Amino acid sequence: MAAGSRAVSVLRRTLTLSPPRNPPRAAGRRRAQQQQQQQQQHCGAPAVPPGPPPAAPRLQPAPCAPLCPQDSLGCGLRTCYRYLNQTSRSFAAVIQALDGELRHAVCIFYLVLRALDTVEDDMSIPLDVKVPMLHEFHSYLYQPDWKYMESKEKDRQVLEDFPTISMEFRNLSKVYQDVISDICHKMGVGMAEFLEKKVDSQHEWDKYCHYVAGLVGIGLSRLFSASELEDSIVGQDTHLANSMGLFLQKTNIIRDYLEDQMEGREFWPREVWSRYAKKLSDLAKPENIDVAVQCLNELITNALHHVPDVLTYLSRLRNQSVFNFCAIPQVMAIATLAACYNNQQVFRGVVKIRKGQAVTLMMDATNIKAVKAIMYQYVEEIYQKIPSTDPSSNKTQQVIASIRAASLPGSPVASRHHYSPIYLSCAMLLAALSWQYLSTLSKATEEYVQAGDN
Repeated sequence: MAAGSRAVSVLRRTLTLSPPRNPPRAAGRRRAQQQQQQQQQHCGAPAVPPGPPPAAPRLQPAPCAPLCPQDSLGCGLRTCYRYLNQTSRSFAAVIQALDGELRHAVCIFYLVLRALDTVEDDMSIPLDVKVPMLHEFHSYLYQPDWKYMESKEKDRQVLEDFPTISMEFRNLSKVYQDVISDICHKMGVGMAEFLEKKVDSQHEWDKYCHYVAGLVGIGLSRLFSASELEDSIVGQDTHLANSMGLFLQKTNIIRDYLEDQMEGREFWPREVWSRYAKKLSDLAKPENIDVAVQCLNELITNALHHVPDVLTYLSRLRNQSVFNFCAIPQVMAIATLAACYNNQQVFRGVVKIRKGQAVTLMMDATNIKAVKAIMYQYVEEIYQKIPSTDPSSNKTQQVIASIRAASLPGSPVASRHHYSPIYLSCAMLLAALSWQYLSTLSKATEEYVQAGDN
């Protein structure tokens, strides 16, 4: 992607899915029953006459969600979750761990944006075709037969089988549909704007990251509130939601410098890198490594400014599954920035956090107090690596001071929730099991797809 795949880019979950624990909204019950019959017929199973909806009280998060076979889902949803696992190595597990009907809404949201991004990323689509597609992509959600069969991208299945995704989109409650369609429209317009435009100023860097990631954060926050699992303020405070997305996107852009250069993409803002080199690609030359690292450190300092907003956002969350969904990528991001800071390897290869380190972060990031401690730990690691001669050293020290203040016990960013040890133990077990199976099943999926291509 030029960018969206990172934005809508922690694990491939191999455990079975549990059904929504919250009852469907009253207005959608008949539609859900009718769709179940259609899906059963589509999958070759006999239709079952609709019965009364099960009497299920609205529950707060239970200590551990009961698991059931994926066969309990309709054919279309099972297909969507299969696409989710095939296209996302970042959010598949945490999406499937979300509570209730929110899980399906976020899954469809992800796939819609993945399809949009696949169009944006496909260099074989002429601009005179691509730009209108990006502008109108949100309208395809309401066209049952629309699909695109000419893509050359690895995730092209989400375009080729878009009718299944759009069908499940139309089966969502209207409140979810409105959010997804609105964000898809805005993101498509933003992607089209930057197709032939490079990121020059830091303001444009923020704008670009807003289009491809900040809007994702805003959309997700509105879905959280619409599900009533979170307070309305979570969806209304677009500044904090935007910062959540920008922090992740800037981290990916910073880390992926070399990969983007090799594929002819440039996302570092000219306003910054032009102070260190004549061309962005010059930073990868061995003779420029010192100034390249200084440029890297300045961009990391810029990204760190979002951390106080991240902590404030997370402090407002009251549902455990939503908290895990939001917190895990953020602690992964701060650990990645700490690994990248003042590190020449960014310009020579790939900088990644270790799998064991990632598992520890996933197991620990289950409440705001723990997340604050993690943020504090990694900014201290960055602080210890600040070169006295670095041009951005004073700014880096200042932003770290603000993060320290927000991370200390008794700071204004206070936790609103206390989760039982049983629930946290289950969350940690899920994280460990998911990561354990990630490499094996991802490899198996790739081999299966490659065998099919051959």
